[in-house]
Amino acid sequence: MTGLPPLPAAEGLGEGMLAALAGMPDPASATFAARFEHDLTKVFASRLAVAVSSGTTALHAALSAVGVGPGDEVLVPALAVVMTAAPVVQLGATPVFVDSDPDTLDLDYADVAAKVTARTKAIVPVHLWGRMSDPVVLRAFAAERGLAIVEDAAQAAGSSRAGVPAGAVGDAGCFSMKDGKILWSGEGGYVLTADPALAAHARAFRSHWLTPPPGSRPQERLAVNGRLAEPLAALAQANLRRFPVLLERRRAQTVHLLQALSGACGLTPLQPATDETWNHYAPLLRIDLPHPRAFAEHLAHLGVPSSTGSFRLVPCDTRPMFTSGDREPCRGAAQALNRTLALVLTEHDDEGVLDRYAAVITQEAAAWRA
Repeated sequence: MTGLPPLPAAEGLGEGMLAALAGMPDPASATFAARFEHDLTKVFASRLAVAVSSGTTALHAALSAVGVGPGDEVLVPALAVVMTAAPVVQLGATPVFVDSDPDTLDLDYADVAAKVTARTKAIVPVHLWGRMSDPVVLRAFAAERGLAIVEDAAQAAGSSRAGVPAGAVGDAGCFSMKDGKILWSGEGGYVLTADPALAAHARAFRSHWLTPPPGSRPQERLAVNGRLAEPLAALAQANLRRFPVLLERRRAQTVHLLQALSGACGLTPLQPATDETWNHYAPLLRIDLPHPRAFAEHLAHLGVPSSTGSFRLVPCDTRPMFTSGDREPCRGAAQALNRTLALVLTEHDDEGVLDRYAAVITQEAAAWRA
C-alpha cells in the first residue's frame, strides 16, 4: 500500500481567528465571512455562496428561499439524519419520506413518484457518506413535476457525478462544516447557488431579515440568527486553502483501509457509480454476516467508529417525531443502513490507526457468530 499524503500543517489555522478576535466586539462585522464566501465561489466554481452557522441553517435558508412554507410537502430520503428533515418542519411544511435503492444508495424513483402530490414543493436529495444520486435523472424528475431541488450535500464536498459537482445539481446545495467534515470549522455551513435571488434571500434569512433582498423591507418577515461567527469564518477560510490536500488525504485513507480489508470475511466494499467521482468521505462496506447492525455496534465497542455502530443511525422515517401508523416504512433505506458498515474517519487517522481498524474488523468478522 502507498503511504498517505502528509497531513497539511495546522500552524496557520489560528492566525485568521486571532485577527478576527482582535476586531471584536463588532456586532456589524462580516469581513471574514465575506472573504470566505468569495473563496468558496472560486474553489467550487459557484457564482454565489452564503456562509451560515450550520448545515441545518443552510437547508433552512435554502428551503425558505425556494418558497417552502406552511401546507407544502417536501420529499426527503429516509436515508438521512434528523437534521435534514427538521428545517422542513420548522418552515411549517411536511417532510414526506421516500425510499432508496439499498444497493446503489440512489433514490427509489418508483417510490418517490408515488408520493408526489399537488402540495409537493421540493425534493431534498441527500448525498450521505459523500455518495451522489444521478443528477441527470434527478433533474429530469424534478423538472417534469415542477419541483425545486435543494441538495443536502453536508458530507459531499469534493464529490461529483456525471460531471456535476455536489451542490450544483439543482437550485441550491447545502453543506456542513461540523467538526469531522473534510472542510471543517468546528461548526458552520454554507449554501452554494447560481441564483442571485436565492442567495439574497438566504443572506437575509440568516440574519433576521436585517439586510433584505430587493423588493423587501428590513425585518419585514421573521427569520433566524444563522450567521457564521467571524472567528469560525476565518478558520473555515484557512481550511479551505488546505481543502485539496485534505480531500486527497481522505481519499487515500479510504483506499488504504478498504485495501487492508480486502480479505475480510463477509465484507464487500460498496463501489461508486462509473460516472461518480466520490470524495471517499467514509469507507463503505456491505456486511454479509448474521445480524449486521449488531456487528457494527460490536465494532464500535472495540473502538472502531461507524455511522450505525457509534451514532446509531436509523432511517429518518422511524424517528419518534416522524412515525405514524398510516405510513409504510422505507424498507430500502432500512436495509441499506442495517447492512452497511460506514466507517468514521478524521484527518488525523494515520496508517497505524487505519491498520488497527482493519485488524480488529478482520478478526471480529472471522469470529462473528451472533
